[in-house]
Amino acid sequence: MSEIDKTLGREDYFDRKAPGVYREDEFRLPTRTLFTTGVPAFLGVVPLPRDSAFKDKAVMLTLWAQVEKHFDQRVPHCDLAYAVRGFFENGGKGCYVVPLKATTESELKRGLDLIGALETIDLVCAPDLTSIPSRDAAFKLQQVVVKHCETVGDRFAILDSRRGDGSDNVWEQWSSIDGANGALYYPWVKVHDFHGELTLVPPCGHVAGVYSRTDQTRGVHKAPANEIVEGVVGLERNLSNDDQDYLNPRRVNCLRSFPGRGIRIWGARTLSGQPGWTYVNVRRLFLTAVRWINWHMRDVTFEQNNFSLWARIERELKTYFMDLYLAGALKGDTPQEAFYVKCNAETNPPELRDTNQVVTEIGLAPMVPFEFVIVRLIHGASGVSILGPTRPE
Repeated sequence: MSEIDKTLGREDYFDRKAPGVYREDEFRLPTRTLFTTGVPAFLGVVPLPRDSAFKDKAVMLTLWAQVEKHFDQRVPHCDLAYAVRGFFENGGKGCYVVPLKATTESELKRGLDLIGALETIDLVCAPDLTSIPSRDAAFKLQQVVVKHCETVGDRFAILDSRRGDGSDNVWEQWSSIDGANGALYYPWVKVHDFHGELTLVPPCGHVAGVYSRTDQTRGVHKAPANEIVEGVVGLERNLSNDDQDYLNPRRVNCLRSFPGRGIRIWGARTLSGQPGWTYVNVRRLFLTAVRWINWHMRDVTFEQNNFSLWARIERELKTYFMDLYLAGALKGDTPQEAFYVKCNAETNPPELRDTNQVVTEIGLAPMVPFEFVIVRLIHGASGVSILGPTRPE
């Protein structure tokens, strides 16, 4: 009998029992959370949590029914509740909810600080922001969310248009918000409220569910577009091809209703004006690479900054990118056309090594567009940051 059995008293226990099958509850050490994508944090105003312990923390949910356990969501105009429900209706597997006391900049920043250190999320949604009366104030708060995503460096914001806005208004909204780590969706969606009546809600929760579903079935390299939006019975306004022609080059992602094909997301463009970051899937592919590196390569921290370390980084990254290539995330007839990794004396000259940083240069050829987008990954004490993109000479 093992020392563990003796410690738990199993030796004496079984001495007093007849032969048979017995149930035994055993508490094991928690296993490490698996690396996943398509996990959002929802920030919004909700009734006070039923459990006071959740007032100042992000609550993890894996089922819609858990909303009722922690929050009383059956209240009028609770956009956060509809967003979370829409997420699970569209195939989302897990999310976090951060209750806000009010839709103010200080309260929003407090909520963002609560999720700042979370490594399990890669999406951020704040459905209440566009409901405040002032347009300028609403856009300023959305800019705060996008800035948070870019500062943390491993997550992407899904933004809502404002209820009642037309095409020119949404273009104005896009013009007011800058950043590669975010995308804007228009218009609002019609859903059944908690009493069976139709109501309009922001689309971010449903869109986040589509992101999650697409990640599960295809991967982050698949654009979350031309995908059916579940749990929606209509749109605030039905957009035409002319509307799409106007909004698409202005980087507004439309939700369209197609006869016989349902309501679908019909756009996958980021807020950024940089050509390299035009598409949501391209940006998220790089963000996911950064998350993967942070997740799997922490043990290289404080290692000697020499050829041995550089070779190890190159080897592990090439293995990861080869897996992406085989999964169809990268385009090219050969792996050499699809990606490269460079971590050597050229990317790490002596003056850089003295700053306790390791610089790795990667080039990826994402599916859209068919060209290299080069970034530099800078390993430092605070993690991995992105510098770029640039184009090859």
